[in-house]
Amino acid sequence: MFKRGPETPVATGGNLGWREKISYGVADMGFNFYWANIATFLLIFYTDTFGISAAQAATLLASIKLINAFTDPVIGAFADRTNTRFGKFRPYLIWMSIPLGAAAVLTYTTPDLDANGKLLWAYGSYLAMMVCYTCVNIPYNALSGVISNDPQERSTINGLRFIFAFAGSTLVTAATPAMVAWLGAGDDVRGWQLTMLAWSVAASVMFLITFLNTRERVLPPPGQKSDVWRDIRDLASNRPWVVLFVLALVIMVTITLRTTTSAYYFKYVVGRPELMATFVPTYMVFAAVGAACTPLLTRFIDKKLLMILLMSCTAVLSSLFFLIPADRIDLMFVLQAGLGLVLGPKSPLAFSMYADTADYNEWRTGRRATAMTFAAATFSQKLGTAVAVSVIGAVFTWLGYVPNAAQSIGSQAGIVWLMSFVPAAFALVAVLVMCLYNLDAKALARMGAELAARKAAP
Repeated sequence: MFKRGPETPVATGGNLGWREKISYGVADMGFNFYWANIATFLLIFYTDTFGISAAQAATLLASIKLINAFTDPVIGAFADRTNTRFGKFRPYLIWMSIPLGAAAVLTYTTPDLDANGKLLWAYGSYLAMMVCYTCVNIPYNALSGVISNDPQERSTINGLRFIFAFAGSTLVTAATPAMVAWLGAGDDVRGWQLTMLAWSVAASVMFLITFLNTRERVLPPPGQKSDVWRDIRDLASNRPWVVLFVLALVIMVTITLRTTTSAYYFKYVVGRPELMATFVPTYMVFAAVGAACTPLLTRFIDKKLLMILLMSCTAVLSSLFFLIPADRIDLMFVLQAGLGLVLGPKSPLAFSMYADTADYNEWRTGRRATAMTFAAATFSQKLGTAVAVSVIGAVFTWLGYVPNAAQSIGSQAGIVWLMSFVPAAFALVAVLVMCLYNLDAKALARMGAELAARKAAP
């Protein structure tokens, strides 16, 4: 560890300039240069270019995601205990950007090995990529909790952040296939490798912009001693954080159910699989609009009430999907756009609330573990993804789903339920969970004033 130097500010609040707000958000576009590639193209890269079976690829992706979920709290603990003249969290944007880029290029590299060697390469490179990703992403998430202690400013920077995130996802989804064809000149093996190299360089530049133009202002209480198990116990007894932990899991199940099922819906129910190319980007575009509206919404609606309203609307819109005839493509896209609008503010709102729970923990216990707070939250999201995939697999097995064949009436009905009533039910669970959240605007204002008074005391 290094001694904190003079660059780290001591102020804890105040309005942030737009340069700093935008610079913070830019990095999330860089993260989605990786994440959107993984979510959209890694499976098909493994099966069609790298040369492993679909079953091996699916097992690989699920296994690494589960392992990586448990690395999140570990990285969070390390970040909370880092002390440099640049702060606790910003340095990771520089330290780990090159290792992340290198691991990503290796993940999209096809070695000249036998079948077992290729499988080992895939496991090793993808695990390295996800661990390096976590080493940058967890501190970045925590940075939003220490740039300012003002709840409204946190809503603003997280709103901007997810505008960049959705823009990055849209760009990657649209540009990657063309980049592979152009850079590879007919050789997909070379095309994927060079494409990932280009995305990695662009992401590193964005991480550098964030590092240079942001500052950490909210510091832990002076004299706080390092104790990882104490940090974990504090979180377990932090009621608003526990609520958000469960909420993140449930919401991730809701979103993943519809996103994953939509490919089956358009292939087997609608009979138009090519519509997926515009169906998913439609959600992203309108989610970006929703994210942009978050700071405005939080000026007039309490965060708790806003989250309840958003998830209630999600339940209604998801349920309406059940009523759409298979030939009404226009209505499908209208509902998809509506779901993007109501779920867009969910992410910036939740990350702003995580930062509030870190303040609550300091107010209640006298201790602060910002990175651990966010790390355990991403752990919950990854578990939610695993739960959603398990639900889909169980439903398809129960219905007797047969791949690449005409589906039975029961199987088609199950797919429609997975697009409508099942995610709607999880959205209603999220509403019930959110009713237990106990940090409203008045509580946050009172808590912020008491924390400021403590810091000002000799």
